[in-house]
Amino acid sequence: MFLSDTSIRRPITAVMLNIALVVMGLIALSRLPVRDLPDVDSPIISVTTVYPGAGPEVVESEVTELIEEELNTIEGIRTLFSTSRDEVSAITIEFVLNRDVDVAAQDVRDKIARISGRLPSDADPPIVSKQDADAQPIIWVALYSESYSAVELTDLAENVMKDRLQNISGVGRVIIGGEQRFAVRVRLNADLLAAHQLTVQDVSAALNTENVELPSGRIEGPSREFSIRTQGEFKSAEGFRSLIVAYRNGSPVRLGDVAVVENGVENERTLARYNSKPCLGLGIVKQSKANTVEVAKRTEEVVAECRGILPPGVEAELAYDSSIYIQQSIVEVYRTLFLAVILVTLVIFVFLRSVRTTIIPVIAIPVSLITTFAVVHFLGFTINNLTLLALVLAIGIVVDDAIVVLENSYRHINELGKKPMLAAKEATNEIAFAVIATTLSLVAVFVPVAFMEGSTGRLFYELAMTVAVAVCTSSFVALTLTPMLCSRFLRESATHKFKIYYAFESFFDWLSRVYKRGLDRALHHRVMTIFIGIIAVVLIAVFFRLCRQEFLPMEDKAGILVIAMAPEGSTLDYTDGYVRQIEGMVRQVPEVEGYFCAIGLAEEGVGETDTAFMFVRLKRWDQRTVSQSEVVGSLAGPMFMIPGVLAFPLEPPPLDTGTWGQSVRYIVQSTDLDRLAEYADIMVGRMRQMPIFNNVDSNLKINKPELSIDIDRDKAADLGISARDVAAALQILFGGSDLANFKSKGEEYEVIVQLDRESRSLPADVDDVYLRSRGGELVQLSNLISMREAVAPSEINHYNRLRAVTLQANPAPGVTLEEAATAMENLAKEVLPPSFTTSWSGEVRELREGAGNLGFTFGLALLAVFMVLASQFESLIDPFTILLAVPLAVLGALITLFATGTTLNVYSVIGIVMLIGLSAKNSILLVDYANQLRDKGMPVIEATAEAGAVRLRPILMTAISTILGTLPLAIAVGAGSAGRRSLGLAVVGGMLFSTILTLFIVPAVHTLLVQAAERVGRGE
Repeated sequence: MFLSDTSIRRPITAVMLNIALVVMGLIALSRLPVRDLPDVDSPIISVTTVYPGAGPEVVESEVTELIEEELNTIEGIRTLFSTSRDEVSAITIEFVLNRDVDVAAQDVRDKIARISGRLPSDADPPIVSKQDADAQPIIWVALYSESYSAVELTDLAENVMKDRLQNISGVGRVIIGGEQRFAVRVRLNADLLAAHQLTVQDVSAALNTENVELPSGRIEGPSREFSIRTQGEFKSAEGFRSLIVAYRNGSPVRLGDVAVVENGVENERTLARYNSKPCLGLGIVKQSKANTVEVAKRTEEVVAECRGILPPGVEAELAYDSSIYIQQSIVEVYRTLFLAVILVTLVIFVFLRSVRTTIIPVIAIPVSLITTFAVVHFLGFTINNLTLLALVLAIGIVVDDAIVVLENSYRHINELGKKPMLAAKEATNEIAFAVIATTLSLVAVFVPVAFMEGSTGRLFYELAMTVAVAVCTSSFVALTLTPMLCSRFLRESATHKFKIYYAFESFFDWLSRVYKRGLDRALHHRVMTIFIGIIAVVLIAVFFRLCRQEFLPMEDKAGILVIAMAPEGSTLDYTDGYVRQIEGMVRQVPEVEGYFCAIGLAEEGVGETDTAFMFVRLKRWDQRTVSQSEVVGSLAGPMFMIPGVLAFPLEPPPLDTGTWGQSVRYIVQSTDLDRLAEYADIMVGRMRQMPIFNNVDSNLKINKPELSIDIDRDKAADLGISARDVAAALQILFGGSDLANFKSKGEEYEVIVQLDRESRSLPADVDDVYLRSRGGELVQLSNLISMREAVAPSEINHYNRLRAVTLQANPAPGVTLEEAATAMENLAKEVLPPSFTTSWSGEVRELREGAGNLGFTFGLALLAVFMVLASQFESLIDPFTILLAVPLAVLGALITLFATGTTLNVYSVIGIVMLIGLSAKNSILLVDYANQLRDKGMPVIEATAEAGAVRLRPILMTAISTILGTLPLAIAVGAGSAGRRSLGLAVVGGMLFSTILTLFIVPAVHTLLVQAAERVGRGE
C-alpha cells in the first residue's frame, strides 16, 4: 500500500507528518472554548413591554395579542409563548436551531418597529433581548455589609458593579435582587387630606408646578454673559415637606401637614438575603448562545476587581455559580481519559508482553486524540462533556488499527520468520483492507447523525463527528507511523527471565485451543448456533420494553432551587415569615455551603410578593457523602408540611436551558379561559392524588383577590369628573406613582406619592378618597362608584397565540420522565374535552422528538454500514454476516442497562448506536481473513476455522482494549457521572456480550451462507 510502503521507506517523513498533526491539535486545544454540553440552545428572543397600572387582561388584549400577531409572520419560529401579568407583557420566541440568533433578533425588532405606534401611549417601548424572558441567572453575586444600609448597597451595586458586569461579553442582562433604590416617599393621610379640603390632584399639581428646574436664558453684557438657572427643584425630603399645596383661610397647607414625607426606597415589595443576612443579589443572565464557563470566568474576574474599589466593610461573594459543575465535570472526564489510556496500555502490554512492542500502538493514542482537537476546532465545536466522552470512547478504538497492524507484523516476524522491514510491509498490505473497512464502517455509523433534528441531533452530532475524526486519524497513524515503527523496533521473541511472560503465553495458547474446540462444535452444529442468535434478537424487544426511558439522567450539580408560593395576594411580610422557616430548614442540612433567597423579584413591572425562590449551594462532591437527590428528598417532606405556603426543592435540569422548574410540563389550550381554568384545576387535583407526581402546579390561577370598581358615568359626568380622574387618583393613592423627580449628587431620584399603610389596608378605604368636581367641591368617591370583591387571573399565558395553561410536576423518586409523561397523557385523555389541544414543552418534548429521531438514525446507520461493507467486500453476503454482531451487541447493552437499573437516555442510546461500528470490527477481521484463505483455495469451513484461530488474539486485544478503555465511564463518580455511566455501561455490556457470541455465531452463519451461495452458483 502506498502510505505504508512510503512510511517504511521514509521514516522521518512519516514522523514529521504525524508531529505536524499533533502541533495543530495542541494549538487548537489552547483555543477551544469550554461548556457543559454542545450548544443545543434554540435561538430565543424575548420581548418585554411594561404597561403601568394595567391588569393581566388589559395587558393581554392591548399589548400581547398585538405584538404576537405581528411576530407570528417571522420565518423559522418554533414556538411562541407569552405571559401577560400585572403591568408586564413577556413574549418568548423560540426559533428553529439553525436560525441565526442575531438575524432573528433584528427581524423581531423590525416587526416591533412597525406596530410601535399602535401600542398604548402609556406603555413603555418594548425591550427586545437575546434570551428567554424567564431565563434564570447562571450566577448570583451577593453584596452585603453590616455597616451599610440596603439603599447604600443598591447605590454601590448600580454605580460600581452592574455596568461592569453588563459589559461582559455574553451577558444578556443583570438582575438586582432585593434592590432598594433611594426615593422620597410621600405617604398621604386620607383623613388629613379631607380635613384640609384637598385631593390627590391638588398634591400632584403642586409637585408638577413647584418642583421644576428649567433653563431660563442668559444675560448678555458687552463683554460677558451669564446663563440663568432657576433653582426650582427640591433637593431633599425636607424641601418637599415644606411644599405649599394650597391655602386655606389665608394659611398655607404644606405637604408635611397632610402626609409623612421621608427618605425611603422605590420598591418596598422586595427583599433578598444571603445566608440569612440582608443583602443585594446581582443575577447574571447569559445570552441564549453564550458560553457559561467563559461568562462565569469573566464575572469572577470583574467581581475581584470590584472588591478592590468597594468601601471597607462591603463584601461581594459568588453566592451561586452554575459553571462550577461544568468545570468540575470536565475535570472528571479528563481523569477518566487518563485512566482509560492507562488501562488500554496495560491490556496491550499483557497481550504483547514487551515494553518495546507495547509502545508502538500506544503512540497512536495521543497522536490520534490530539489531532482530533484541530478538526474539532475547525468544525466550530467546543470542549464539552460529550466531545471529551467521544475521546474516551475513541481510546479503545484508535488503538485497534495500530494493534491489528502490529499483531500481524509480529506474527510475520515470529511465525513466518521474516525480517522486520519485509514483515511490516507485507503484514500491513495484508491487513490494510480490513483497517480501511473497519474505519469506513465506523464512520458510516455516524453519517446519519447529520439528518437528526432537534436537541438530540445536536448532542449526537458533536460526539459522533469527534469519534469519526479520531477513528480516521487513527487509521492514518496505523498506515503510516505504526508500520514504520514496526519495521524499526520489532524483534523476534527473546528469552525472558520473568516466568509471568511464559504464564501469559501459556494462557493464550490454552485459550486458543479452547476456542478452536468450541468453534469446531459451533461449525458442526450450525443450526443450533444460529438458533441461539435468533433468540438473542428476539430478546432485544423484550429488554427494550423492560428498560425505563428518560431524556437525560439527572446529574448532581451541587446545587438546588427552592420555590415557595404563598396564597395569591399575600403580602411581603406574610411570605417572608415562611421563607425564614425554609431558611432554618436549609441551614440545618450539613451538606449546604450557602444559600441566597429573594422575594418579589422583578426586573420590570411589579414584583410578586407571594413568590420566593432560594438558590442553595451544596458542598463540593468530594466533601460530602450525600447526593444532591438525597438532599432534595430530605427537604421535600418537611417543606411540604409547612402550612400556609407551597414550598418544594428542585434539582437543576440536566440540560442547561436557562430555566429551572418542574421537568413535566404539559400544555393544555383552549379559547375559553374559564373552561381552561376549570379543567386545569381538575387535572391538578387528580395529579396530586397520583403517587407518580410530585410538586404539582399550574401557571393559571384565577384566585387572585381583586376589588372590581364600576363607575357611575352619568353622575360622574354631571359633576365634571372623568373615568380617567377616578383611575388616576386610585393609581396614585393605592398603587403609588412617581409624580416628581429630584437630583442629588449627580443622580436623579423619584418622589413616590401613595396613601400611608393605615389608609389603604381595607377595601372600605376606597370610600375615603375625594375628588374635586367641576364646581370645586369635594366629592367622595363612594358616591360615584360601586365595588365588589372578585377573583382574577394572576397571569394569562399564550402558547402559539392560543390561551394556554401549563401543568407542571416532577416525577416522584424512582419514576422516569417517560413514565410520568405517559401517565399525564392517559389522564388528559380521560379528563379533557375533545376540543382542547395539548402539547409538551421542556424535557418531555425533547424526549419525544428524540425517540423518533433515534429509531430513524439507528436504522439509517445500519443501512449505511451495510452499503459501505457491501461496496468494500463486493458482496451482499459478507456485510450481512458482519452485521450479525450488531443485534448481539444491542442485546448486551440492554441487558446491562436493565441489570444495573440504568435508563435508556440520550447517553446510553449514543452508546448503542456506536456499537453498530464497534461490534462490526471483530466480524470484519474474521470474515476478511477467511476470505483471503478461501482465495488461496482453502474450503470455507477450514478457512473460517483457521481465520478464527489466527484472528482470536487481535480480536480479543481490540475488544478488551475497547471494554477497558470504556470501563472508567461505566464506574464514573463525581460531577457529570450519571451520563458517563449510562454511556459506559451500554458500550461495555454490548462489547462484552457481542465479542463472546460473535466468535461463534458469525463463523457459523458465514459458512452456511457461503456454502448456500456456492450451491446456487453451481445451479444445485
